[in-house]
Amino acid sequence: MSERETSVVTSERETPVAASGRADVVVVGLGAMGSAALYQLARSGARVIGLDRFAPPHANGSSHGESRITRQSVGEGRDYVPLVLASHRIWRELEAETGEDLLNACGVVVMAPAGGASHHGKRDFVATSIAGAEAFGIPHEVLSGVEVGARFPQFLGLKGDEKAYYEPGGGYVRPERCIAAQLARAGELGAEIRTGTEVLAIAQDAEGVVVTTTGGTVRAAQAVVSAGAWTAPLLGRPFDRLLKVNRQLLHWYALDDTSAYGADAPVFIWMHGATDTDYLYGFPPMPGDPRLKVATEQYDGWTTADALDRVVRPEESAAMYERHVAGRLAGATPQVVQAAACLYTVTPDRGFIIDRHPAHDRVLVVAACSGHGFKHSAGIGEAVAQVMTTGRSTVDLAPFSLSRFT
Repeated sequence: MSERETSVVTSERETPVAASGRADVVVVGLGAMGSAALYQLARSGARVIGLDRFAPPHANGSSHGESRITRQSVGEGRDYVPLVLASHRIWRELEAETGEDLLNACGVVVMAPAGGASHHGKRDFVATSIAGAEAFGIPHEVLSGVEVGARFPQFLGLKGDEKAYYEPGGGYVRPERCIAAQLARAGELGAEIRTGTEVLAIAQDAEGVVVTTTGGTVRAAQAVVSAGAWTAPLLGRPFDRLLKVNRQLLHWYALDDTSAYGADAPVFIWMHGATDTDYLYGFPPMPGDPRLKVATEQYDGWTTADALDRVVRPEESAAMYERHVAGRLAGATPQVVQAAACLYTVTPDRGFIIDRHPAHDRVLVVAACSGHGFKHSAGIGEAVAQVMTTGRSTVDLAPFSLSRFT
């Protein structure tokens, strides 16, 4: 976060939220980041309005598909670890408050060939994960390919010299449930939620921010913009040159045998080659569900949120199976039971942006995506609420500032 961030505090409370729409903070976009921020702001006692052009949770952006991997030590670097640790704490708190099942700590395996491999633009992803776990005291094990194969029989074709990071506290979260739970709690705590409301423009004047929507004008002391793939079209420069949108595909293949997937079957990230595209990730089948969800990542072409091709063609699922799944995952057949398309919004270094708009110091932009955002979202929401209400957060947000691009 830039130096100016620490001097920003919320204005004194004005009038109650009315039809004209006035609040301490308005949150634009209520997906992973926005729902978390709205919940934490409402929890802090702030008067807050949340806006979304759809009705989250929905399948139009980046936060759908039943499950998202979470791991406490992340190969993207140590700067992210405090956020994901906070997220795990918050999800457990939400589970206690709502009775929802949000976080399944079934464990996670991250493995790469001998010599390491790149992932999310980071070199030697496994070694960085290990170093982060050691630095933060996160329980983990370092395993060879032989040990992985012996412990987890769902993994086939291992050469034996792979290096793996195993974290028993990792696993997966349910994105739709997390978003719904946070929005429900935010509403119970007094947040006003307006769905089906598209934001057309955001401006700032001497009194605060002015948000023009299809449902009228909303005024607030400050704004959080967490609009995902719609962020760059909404805000323009410099975000239109920093944020690029990729189409990503999710595939569910039928299992003809689930015996290799016991109660301790982990989620996994398997780098089987040297580049960012030589890998797959996936999830164990959920109880009573004979499907295996797997995916990889594509960075070859750009799209937009509104132009996204949402149809996953049979040949795309077939190519995924042949290149990444066949011979690697026990019981997986080429039969596609389900497929879906989603969006990655990617920065040049594949890191997050959490910083004030360079032209509007009352607007905080949260473009925390790049394909690894959801696991951090609850913690980001808490940090954003702290910045909005006190001027600073307990987590260091400086690594996510815009200044690194200039």
